[in-house]
Amino acid sequence: MTDSNSSDKTLTEDGSLKRSKKKQKKEDAWRPEGPRDPFVMLDSLSEKKQQEIQRALHLFSTGPTLPRTLQQARGHTYRFWDTQPVPRLGDNITTHGPIAEAEVSVREEPFSLPPGFSWDTLDLSSSTVLMELCTLLNENYTEEDDNIVRSSFSPEYLQWALQPPDWLPQWHCGLRVDANKKLVGFIAAVPADVCVYETRRRMVQVKFLCVHKKLRLKRMTPVLIRELNRRVNQQGLRQAVYTAAVVLPTPLSSCRYWHRPLNPRKLMDVNYPGLRLNMNLHRAVKFLRLPEVTKTKGLRPMTLKDVAGTHSLLKTNSSRFQLSSILSLQEVEHWLLPRENVIDTYVVEGDDGILTYVVSFYCSSFRVLNHPVHTDLRAAHLLHVASSATDLTDLMEDALVLAKSRGFDIFSALDVMENKDFLEKLKFSVSDSSLHYYLYNWMCPTISPDKVGLVLPN
Repeated sequence: MTDSNSSDKTLTEDGSLKRSKKKQKKEDAWRPEGPRDPFVMLDSLSEKKQQEIQRALHLFSTGPTLPRTLQQARGHTYRFWDTQPVPRLGDNITTHGPIAEAEVSVREEPFSLPPGFSWDTLDLSSSTVLMELCTLLNENYTEEDDNIVRSSFSPEYLQWALQPPDWLPQWHCGLRVDANKKLVGFIAAVPADVCVYETRRRMVQVKFLCVHKKLRLKRMTPVLIRELNRRVNQQGLRQAVYTAAVVLPTPLSSCRYWHRPLNPRKLMDVNYPGLRLNMNLHRAVKFLRLPEVTKTKGLRPMTLKDVAGTHSLLKTNSSRFQLSSILSLQEVEHWLLPRENVIDTYVVEGDDGILTYVVSFYCSSFRVLNHPVHTDLRAAHLLHVASSATDLTDLMEDALVLAKSRGFDIFSALDVMENKDFLEKLKFSVSDSSLHYYLYNWMCPTISPDKVGLVLPN
């Protein structure tokens, strides 16, 4: 009987059997060639295939993730935050003040890093460095489980967000790979005067904590936080305010995002995350239609001559809240004076020349992934709104009209300050996303969202 495999073998001169070259090549293809870098393999795939893999990983991942609700947080172990001067989850706090007293001396040398990494103070006056930061944030700062859109930070936006009056370069803390100098981590702080209940405190706002996706398992985040804390302490500051979408010990306040579609056709076309419209396109367009022009008399863009009046209006308005920022004239000019594709601010000037209303919203851009028509999406985020004489609902409707005319696709707001007075009336819909406010090294009772008068552009 003939061997069933004989057709794939030939007889050599010494009488041994030799596999055909075709068969040998086929079998060798299944033999491992040694370890291959999985990230190199991933990078070699098309962007569409990478997004499909990411979606699958989100669905089937069983790895540890930070909790997004207080219920989940109660069963979570915070190895890093349990060592920090922050309130513990479940504590009933009735007092006000610092948790840890100021140290006599501050560590001079930077915190150590794993071999192959080094610290860098980013020079944002360099266009090359600024573009490096844009690349890091655009590719790693936010992760949407549905992989539909990705943040797209511009150099102009980052300069606005990271270089307010009295900013310090050493608070732009970067992490690089020694071998190729690639920027793989970042955390920043900017100075701010913050009022917590009745206490005014000079502290920092912490922003843009970002670690490259390939380093998420190396626990670089705690090292970045410790190093920034050391650099801030060197300037004599001991407190910080920051926000996060995850629950850490311990939220001072927890707010919800609300969204108002301005271009429902485009949002439904790209299946924008968080969009909750239980209707077809025709009904959505009709339901969300806005007036063509604004209604409020005297409404116009803010100019440099409006800085003093805007400062006075915001100062009066902030006194009504238990958490707010105290802006100087220079800070009002920096944060609110209009900049193309960064910040838009409008004021209402009365017949007597006094400003009675101010509304500002900043721009965030997104890159739409794997769509045959749409490549980008623009969102307006409410920053400040204050009024001394006019109904907020009518004025916010005018803000929506202006945002739409400026090419924005969606308008977002938190349910902080007095925003709940107009959110439902103007057809905003609440999303599933929450934003939690935190104070570092400061304890005080929790604050309800309507008593929060602070929004951090991030």
